[in-house]
Parts: sequence; C-alpha cells; structure tokens
Amino acid sequence: MTNAEYIALHRTDDVRRLALQRVPDGVDISFCLTQIEAWQMARTKLPLWAESEGVIFPPRLSMEQCSSQLTARYKARQITRLLPDNRFSMADLTGGFGVDFSFLSPLFAEATYVERNAGLCRIAEHNLPLLGVLHAGVKCMEAEAFLQECAHRSLIFLDPARRDDAGRKVVAINSCSPSVEALQEMLLSKARLTMVKFSPMLDIDQAIGCLHHVREVHAVSVDGECKELLLVMGEGESPLTYFCANLGREEQLLVTRERRAEATFAATPEQYLYEPNASILKLGVQDVLCNEYGVKKLHPFSHLFTSEELVGQFPGRRFRVEQWGGCGKRELKVLLGGVGKANLAIRNFPATVADLRRRWHLGEGGDTYLFATTLHDGTHALIRC
Repeated sequence: MTNAEYIALHRTDDVRRLALQRVPDGVDISFCLTQIEAWQMARTKLPLWAESEGVIFPPRLSMEQCSSQLTARYKARQITRLLPDNRFSMADLTGGFGVDFSFLSPLFAEATYVERNAGLCRIAEHNLPLLGVLHAGVKCMEAEAFLQECAHRSLIFLDPARRDDAGRKVVAINSCSPSVEALQEMLLSKARLTMVKFSPMLDIDQAIGCLHHVREVHAVSVDGECKELLLVMGEGESPLTYFCANLGREEQLLVTRERRAEATFAATPEQYLYEPNASILKLGVQDVLCNEYGVKKLHPFSHLFTSEELVGQFPGRRFRVEQWGGCGKRELKVLLGGVGKANLAIRNFPATVADLRRRWHLGEGGDTYLFATTLHDGTHALIRC
C-alpha cells in the first residue's frame, strides 16, 4: 500500500487509534499520521487546501500557527483595496508553508515565493500548482539576499520568524527574523507597498516608533480571538489608520484614524451591555466607540459599554441586561436566584472567575451571562444579561 492510498483510506479516522494499529507494508506511518491529522484541521482552517488532492501539510504545531483561510483572504482583500490596479508583481520573503502566498499571489501577474529552508521550498513547488498557483517562482534563499538583487515590486509581504536561535518565542519587532527595522529602507525602496505580519502580542506603540512610513495597522481576530497584527508600509504622506477586524460567524470591522478619544460615561448599566471585540481592545481604540456608536462606558478601565437602545452594529458582543446590582449578600441573592450555571466574566473586578464560581456555587455554560465589574463611581457590581 502507498502512502497516498493509506491516507485516502483513513482520512477521517482517529489518529491516536491509527497509531496503535499494524502498519501496512510500504507505508511511512509517521508521515501519513501527520498528513491525516493536518488534513482534519485544514477542513475548518484551510478548506480550499483540504479540497485540493495531493497537498502536503505541515505538522500539527505549524498548522496551528499558520494563517487561516479567513485571515489570508482578509489580507488579499486589503491588498486589492490598496492596489486597485497595476498589480504587476509581488514577493513573499518568508514563504513558509505558503498559506498567505497562495491567496495573495493570484492577485498579481508575477509572484515569487522566497524561503531559506530547502525542504519548505520543495513542498511549495509541489503544493502551489495543486492550489491553482501556476505562475509562481520559488527561490531558496535568504530574504536579505533576495532584496538586494530583486527588481521593484508592487507588493512585498513578510512574516518574520518569532523564535530565536534557541527556539524561544520572541515578540519585540527587532528580535524577529528577518529584522523589518533593519530592512525597512530597502523594503520602502523596493516595493510600492510592504505588508508585515506580526504576533498579536506585539507592542503596537513600539512597532510604530521603530518603523517609518507605517500607513495602516490591522488587528485581525477570528471569532473574538486576536490572531495577528498587520502593518502596511509605503512611501508618501498618509494619515495612520487603524483597522479592527473580527472575522468568523459575524464579520465586524471598525476603521478609525483616532487612537485616543474622550469617553462618555454612564452612571449605571442601561438596557443593553456591549463588550468590544479583541481587535479593538488590542489596538486600544475602544473609547472611539462612544462617538462612533453613541454608547457610554461604565468605567475607564472596565471596557464595557451600555445604551438604552440596541446598537445592532456594535463591533463586539451585545447583551440585554436583565438585572444588575451591588455585590452585597442580599443583592447577590436576588441576582443569582435560580442561576445554577452561567457564563461569568471579570472586567476590572478584584477577584478571579474561579474564586467567584466557588463562592457563588456556579457551574459553567447556559444562556445567562454575568459580568462582575466596577462602575464609574468605583462601586463593584454584578450585571446579569
């Protein structure tokens, strides 16, 4: 039996169970199990890849860390907006497993995948035609060397490695490889636009301070979890714009040039409660929501908002307030009456979720949402939604 036959036969089976079974002659079981597990993950994360027969997938950790189809398509939409015409050529200087490249390269007449790892280059040469990318060139070389010799490009994309020589995670912009800070002048001279993908843990203020000509900052979340940060660099004077995107079941996008704004405060919770999505909180633009959506903030550090009328387009989670009150015994008895389980969140409150669950005998789940928070006058409150 060949590897391909074994994978096709067991594609939907439990990998742990397969690992305990007898291995047929001619089968590289380690390779096959890696491919089966990765394909199962790709069905939801990279469905186009999962539908393409013969694609070679990376190991589990790489599958978890690589871009998803949702985030890769988001990048492609932004490039289409930023470069509506004259998309002659692009280069991905850190090709990796080629997920972002496979979605960006079809936008350009010419595309080059650059990667210093020879094994990844061989996988890219195998996968790209299967994914319909027939016009791409693959270069096995260092990003810096490619930049030195390449002609001007419409777009340069890179996702610097976020691990040091010892394999430890790094976050600071000048600790990643290749160093965008060191290469920025060359990048600006070699490309009309440069898009850089960073970890969601990146310090935005530090990055903007290190890099010149940053035109846009994108925080990209999927179903409420911030997955990546994108910085767009380009020559010319352009006001810095912040994009807070939440992709998934409900796509939300907040675009603003204001980072700091004066918030409006409510003395107490009103009929509706709002929690901004993770991208907004990551970029620290939450106070802009008061002017943009007519909501009021409960406390400077609670990051919860409220209104009397429902704001259906609010970029985050929206709740209807049933009751709210202080955290005294009598008030809690009323607020928690009949609640055996609930979704409990702490927002600027002097306790942990685990402590409160134990103290209030609360299970997890259900349709009730509880927010333990602090109001504008400094009092602690529990809001039942």
